[in-house]
Amino acid sequence: MSRRLFLERVAVLVGIGIATPVARAAVPRGVELQRSPVAGFQYHQGAAIWPWLVVGASLSLVREPDNAYDPRAVRVDWQGRKLGYIPRIDNAAASHLLDSGHVLEARIVALRDSENPWGRVEFAIFLGEPGADDGR
Repeated sequence: MSRRLFLERVAVLVGIGIATPVARAAVPRGVELQRSPVAGFQYHQGAAIWPWLVVGASLSLVREPDNAYDPRAVRVDWQGRKLGYIPRIDNAAASHLLDSGHVLEARIVALRDSENPWGRVEFAIFLGEPGADDGR
């Protein structure tokens, strides 16, 4: 997804949430907001749980506003174990939406057996729960 398309989607979603809260329900659930690699995979529990990760697995997004390195930090967890973070360059919209009370969900969309830790796990962030029949 292009950065422009991502920013347009976020602007629409944030605009709907601010201008007309009732209209938020009209936004289809499962709207993909962005795709990112997991940052810091090599520093947390990623290597230990790598054998159990599968494409389509649900991930938790946990806001860390008191993070010493990044006030917009959003942690990415799998079954309560830290995989890493949304990359700093990509976390502004997600942190803002989480702080505004929006429900964001994440799923693993690609796993690669790569030496580069940034290439190992790619995940997508959705507004609400992704639909079961939408091809994801």
